[in-house]
Amino acid sequence: MLKHNEAETASRHKGETPSPLIGPCRHVEDGFSLAWACETGYNPGVIKRRKTRIVKVGPVKLGSTAPVVIQSMTKVPTVDVARCVRQIKQLVRAGCGLVRLAVPRRADTEAFAGIVQKVEVPLIADVHFSPDRAVEAIEGGAAKIRLNPGNIKKRKDILRIIDAAKMHGAAIRVGVNEASIRDLTGEPVPARKRTALMLREMKKYVRLFENRDFTSLVLSAKSSDVVRTIEINRAIAETFDYPIHLGLTHAGLPEDARLPSAIALGTLLAEGIGDTIRVSAAGNPVRETEIAEQILVALGLAERLSPELIVCPTCARAGIDVTKLARRVEKALRRIDKPLRVAVMGCVVNGPGEAADADLAICAARGKGYIYRRGRRISVMAEAEIVPAMLKELERL
Repeated sequence: MLKHNEAETASRHKGETPSPLIGPCRHVEDGFSLAWACETGYNPGVIKRRKTRIVKVGPVKLGSTAPVVIQSMTKVPTVDVARCVRQIKQLVRAGCGLVRLAVPRRADTEAFAGIVQKVEVPLIADVHFSPDRAVEAIEGGAAKIRLNPGNIKKRKDILRIIDAAKMHGAAIRVGVNEASIRDLTGEPVPARKRTALMLREMKKYVRLFENRDFTSLVLSAKSSDVVRTIEINRAIAETFDYPIHLGLTHAGLPEDARLPSAIALGTLLAEGIGDTIRVSAAGNPVRETEIAEQILVALGLAERLSPELIVCPTCARAGIDVTKLARRVEKALRRIDKPLRVAVMGCVVNGPGEAADADLAICAARGKGYIYRRGRRISVMAEAEIVPAMLKELERL
């Protein structure tokens, strides 16, 4: 709903293997939903989330009173049902609360309908160009579909999709992309004007839905540019009260996607903007989920359920090879599934302070290490004995 041009709604609802050190988010269950979503651990005094209406995607709630939900997208052909189901289950184990699949052909929507029956997580159909695929996916059990205003534009097509979604109880994400919203056959749109263009197109599209009395909407506006992604989502947050899906259109390989995704999504989430997120990276989608979880955990928007390893950056004061020691500790932590804080420090400058805040800490000196348990020094070990001693202490925690 447009905040400035429409009356506000009368009432709102109240109310592969993952990285060893980033476990899946906690399964959330309440009186209304059963969803693989991150358990909110945020402090409203630090991050006050923007008020939105609640939109249900199957049993998963999206909006300001619900946890921020991680989602990703399958990277195998949708017609390969067995591989799709396997990848979806991997994503759920990694922490996804929603999974999206591309459905470019009729064969894909037919396969999609079969996949819906084989998994428990709500599925989203990613639709471009074809209103037929959108209706087929909705009839096949999609909990939500994604529409692109850049390539489904005819009013009669949009209204047909809306009516199907209303009939079947599906939500719709209006997803504007900078790369597809422009008319590339006309005059080039300068970068400085693209945010205004995306917002203008979003307003026109949303008005069609509201005029049809359809408000189970989630909005997104993406760019590969970090600053424009922040800018357009701030504008959408000011203009509408629907839940917002955050992400970049693409961010590169996983090692390259981590930083721009953290900056764009982290900035917006820290401002209270964003109700579901997807990190876009080439390759295994489980890596996308890991990065998304790291962003939420860093902001206190998700509860850490696996060990956190703090490591000294090292300098000339380090008496031993801290990095080598930390690698050994990290390997040992892979079998631990508790939200422990473990610190590996190389000298006395920050070591005692980190040890005071850690469940278990190693403060290294030349050829030896001091082991701390919850701030209290309990032993001194030769360098070769540090990791075995630490493992014994971990078993006691």
